[in-house]
Amino acid sequence: MSPTATMVLISSLATGTIITTSSHHWLLAWIGLEINTLAIIPIISKQHHPRSTEAATKYFLTQAAASALILFSSTINAWDTGTWNILSMTNQQANILLTAALAMKLGLAPMHFWLPEVLQGSTMKTALIISTWQKLAPMALMYLTINNLSPTILLMMGLLSTTIGGWGGLNQTQLRKIMAYSSIAHLGWIAAIGPMMTNIMTLNLMIYITMTTSMFSMFLMTQSKTIQDTTMSWTSSPTATITMMLTLLSLGGLPPLSGFMPKWLILEELTTQNLAPMATLLAITSLLSLFFYLRLTYTTTLTLSPNPSMTNHKWRFKSKTPMLIAMTLPASTMILPLTPMILL
Repeated sequence: MSPTATMVLISSLATGTIITTSSHHWLLAWIGLEINTLAIIPIISKQHHPRSTEAATKYFLTQAAASALILFSSTINAWDTGTWNILSMTNQQANILLTAALAMKLGLAPMHFWLPEVLQGSTMKTALIISTWQKLAPMALMYLTINNLSPTILLMMGLLSTTIGGWGGLNQTQLRKIMAYSSIAHLGWIAAIGPMMTNIMTLNLMIYITMTTSMFSMFLMTQSKTIQDTTMSWTSSPTATITMMLTLLSLGGLPPLSGFMPKWLILEELTTQNLAPMATLLAITSLLSLFFYLRLTYTTTLTLSPNPSMTNHKWRFKSKTPMLIAMTLPASTMILPLTPMILL
């Protein structure tokens, strides 16, 4: 793809998200989502490979259906209330439709089926964009309408997402599919806390995006695509191997790393709201995700792959993502001590 075409597509991607996040009119928000979807399709299918074409088709059909549902729900609400304002979603049927549409956009269970397949058919960089940037616009709409959405539905979706995100990742060997199920599980935590505390929801989203960006950057640097590839990451850079291990443990939510902070705050808030059984179930389902993170940690740092060559280091080009790693790695591993400042 030519640099000009890439620049136009990336600019359209950013513009679509910005239009959606800054609009208060449903039609403008829908236009932003459509620009966003149309910009990412060529980026997914630029490999000219059957898998990438299939991924682009699946992504387009899912996102188009979700956008149509958003437009339908906003039309029902406008028919009932006479306003297109995003903050005035008072019709119950419209809110249920909107919840389903946003779940489909984000990849929340039970509308998650497209996400692992699309990520597996994309390149690592495209998978990174879909897992992080593409979540911003639907999350902004969820943030704006959270007071009107059904807390029961969101809590059930959150619990189902953390369960499926953990269960689905157990049997995977492809890193992109593992990261897709990791994304589903993290979004489940975000959906579960949304109705109670939007501040913690936003914090969780920011930390999730930081950790996921850091993890994908590591995979790009070591050129790893499967679990087997991670066994050779130490030959690229021993330092990167250690930091990859810490990032994986942070994704799992283990203290004293950054990923522990949102889970800690979410469990605390759910308990405060007399939802201790929900908090217990979320904590138990997160153990499923932790299992495959620990398995990746084990293969990355504690195993040596059969290596016929006598060289100490793989011959590699220089990392193309040093800035990305430098910006996201400290935040994804070391910001737990800042928790008291964030709470204030």
